Amino acid sequence: MKVIICGAGQVGWQIARHLSGEHNDVTVVDNNPDLVRRATDTLDVQGIAGFASYPDVLDRAGAGDADMIIAATHSDEVNMVTCQVAHSVFSIQRKIARLRAQSYLTAIYSDLYRRDHLPIDVVISPEREVAAAAMRRLSAPAAFDTETFMDGQAQLLGINLDEACPVLNTPLRQLTDLFSTLRSIVVGVRREGSLFVPEPGDQLFAGDDCYVFCHADDVDRTMEIFGKSQKKQERMVIVGGGNVGLEVASTLEKSASRTRAKMIERSRKQAERAAEALERTIVLHGDGLDSALLREAGINRADAMLAVTDDDKTNMLAAVRAKAEGCPMAIALINDPTLVPLMAPLGIDAYINPRATTVSSILRHIRHGRVRQVYSVGDAEAEVIEAEVLSTSPMAGQKLRDIDFPEGVLVGAIRKGDKILRIDGNLRVEEGDVVALFAMADDVPEVERLLQVSIDFF
Repeated sequence: MKVIICGAGQVGWQIARHLSGEHNDVTVVDNNPDLVRRATDTLDVQGIAGFASYPDVLDRAGAGDADMIIAATHSDEVNMVTCQVAHSVFSIQRKIARLRAQSYLTAIYSDLYRRDHLPIDVVISPEREVAAAAMRRLSAPAAFDTETFMDGQAQLLGINLDEACPVLNTPLRQLTDLFSTLRSIVVGVRREGSLFVPEPGDQLFAGDDCYVFCHADDVDRTMEIFGKSQKKQERMVIVGGGNVGLEVASTLEKSASRTRAKMIERSRKQAERAAEALERTIVLHGDGLDSALLREAGINRADAMLAVTDDDKTNMLAAVRAKAEGCPMAIALINDPTLVPLMAPLGIDAYINPRATTVSSILRHIRHGRVRQVYSVGDAEAEVIEAEVLSTSPMAGQKLRDIDFPEGVLVGAIRKGDKILRIDGNLRVEEGDVVALFAMADDVPEVERLLQVSIDFF
């Protein structure tokens, strides 16, 4: 597949890394020659320096015979014009644009993106993706990572194991026998910085980060088995009243949980905008690092604190300050992956990576076949792929034990009809079933072959 990626920043680079690693023909376009050089030096991609919306630049990038264009520059308008040029001049079939401004995302204006108006096939909103990720974190506060699958019926949980975990030093196959009714399975383990897919005889140790796939109804029980207690989030402090903070607060106001939130925003203009847009959330104007202001917001009585300003270091320090003031749960928005190893030493409970959430949402629309969802794990080390099994798939009609999965792949869940079944070697996979697979990055192409995706491309 020939793909043009416009924008060689963090998101563009990550998508280029994914797609070039799967032997696609990738060209990166950016008006910053240094970013283009970084992409061509580190990845197997071609690079063009220039403005992505210029027809002559797209022409040099090979738009004449491209299958897809992904517009992920920092400018919404450039991304929109790029898709228009790709459609009108080069007839590129698949167009994905990243749009940030809320006005472009309002549902009542969705007709704007029709083919006869502004032809964009998929609109990605980083702020909405990040807000959704924050809500997932809050739904399982004791997990360091979480993502929902199968229309909310299943969840991937990232759990850090400590000495209090009751199932340490127990072979994983014994856990299956001990908890015979539990619909959950350990699909990945990170030990001493290395991520791997465990064997049935492997044991878990204190300090491991494990990824567990489980039925939504079994989340609390699963967390309990791994030594974590779940607490309902009733009071929340949000530091940062920009697009992400505003989206989170709005979602909290609409949710059934009736969580009470207070927001701290440094910019008076942003604080006033947030106060006008929100109904029940109290907005305080000031610095989220100010202890007195945090205390005024009731940080010592809050169940969780979410730091979502546009500055990573401010988010980290605000989270540390909140913990020092007695808040039991602090979540920080972190763009720079090199800062992630500092989370644990600083006592920050969880983080949200906007780049990973945006990349995951774009990958969902890139994968061939009946792929319903893709989630990028860690620093693009693995993916969880949810897909419908086609009649052409080598898996269709076979028992799980007879399917030739690569070593780096594990089945997390199977849904037949509207029921998610417990993973069992004798379970037969049929056409129309929905499967969720945890796959190490090197094994993703083989997973796509097993799903027989090329038959159903787009």
